[in-house]
Amino acid sequence: MLAKQIDRRQHGLVGWFRDDSTYICPMKMTPPSSTVLEHLRAVNLRPTRQRVALARLLLEKGDRHVTAEQLHGEAVAAGIGVSLATVYNTLHQFTDCELLREVVVEPGRSYFDTNTSDHHHFFCEATGHLQDIPGHDLVVSGLPLPPSGTEIHCVEVIVRVRPESR
Repeated sequence: MLAKQIDRRQHGLVGWFRDDSTYICPMKMTPPSSTVLEHLRAVNLRPTRQRVALARLLLEKGDRHVTAEQLHGEAVAAGIGVSLATVYNTLHQFTDCELLREVVVEPGRSYFDTNTSDHHHFFCEATGHLQDIPGHDLVVSGLPLPPSGTEIHCVEVIVRVRPESR
């Protein structure tokens, strides 16, 4: 059901759009779930075509850990025209708004985690696989006092693992 015609002849554009609350994504040309739009609007991010498309890839597949390169590959495979720089920028915007957590496993190597709850990670050095450790499965005690004028925001633990040597 087409609700509005947008006529911008002065700019050479004439097009039909659904009502204002619907954004059509290039992925399968289906409207995004209202959940994706709600997530973006809840953190005051304008739901641009690229943000919506990347949020769909990230958030509609359950909890996962992805690199910017992996997400870019998924976007290209889904027919979403987006540069790797835009993927990085969007991931960092989502992280700043706490839609994602960035997990830095070593300098220059980050994963973006869709699970923003209190938890930690196993990182397999041989495969690069990141796996969640529920927050209640690890207890951190004896934290030092933070520097004057600061407070501890969170504690993240990465437990590095490798295949057993035989």
